Amino acid sequence: MDSQIIVSGLITYLGLIILLTFHEFGHAWMGMKLGDDTARLQGRVSLNPLVHIDPIGTVLLPLFMIFGPSGLSRFVIGWAKPVPFNPGNLDNRWRDEMLIAMAGPAMNVILAVALVAFARVAVMFGSDVATDLLLQMASLSLVLCFFNLIPIPPLDGSHVLRNLTGMTYETYFQFSRFGFIAIILVLQIPLVREILGVLVGGTLDAMIFSFHFPS
Repeated sequence: MDSQIIVSGLITYLGLIILLTFHEFGHAWMGMKLGDDTARLQGRVSLNPLVHIDPIGTVLLPLFMIFGPSGLSRFVIGWAKPVPFNPGNLDNRWRDEMLIAMAGPAMNVILAVALVAFARVAVMFGSDVATDLLLQMASLSLVLCFFNLIPIPPLDGSHVLRNLTGMTYETYFQFSRFGFIAIILVLQIPLVREILGVLVGGTLDAMIFSFHFPS
């Protein structure tokens, strides 16, 4: 494998780890703010990547997608260890669970906006390398945002679906046992990857337009 591909892949993976860490921090922080100390007591309100790593979603799958067959190498996703929370500690269980679930994707949108803003500054200084890298990370952050909205456990969209359908926690946890298999299978569907690509590309283009990048 070409050394440039390896370096590029490692940079992408490092960026993914950072973005996933902020994503999970968002969940944990929101839970704490809503009165649930479960995540804080387990050390999850943290920007230390080690406390959020999931062996499959943070290590095996992303590395395979980066360094595996060329058909997947340009499409990288992943997830971290789900942040725990105790519904009994929430004042408004239905609303607060939704807020906790959406805090992760919201954090990815915030990070994408910040990265595009820094990319705009890099353009002002004429640094094409920094601009490309920052926009690549912004795109990856948006991929994580939209990917996590897919309603398959343990992704955030599944918590929203559980709330909207009134699914019991017992049933949800039964589905969660096989969730990662379902995610891998769904990602093999070209239409799913195409839809994610359209959502990410359209959102990133809107952000770039908002920051008045030169044509």
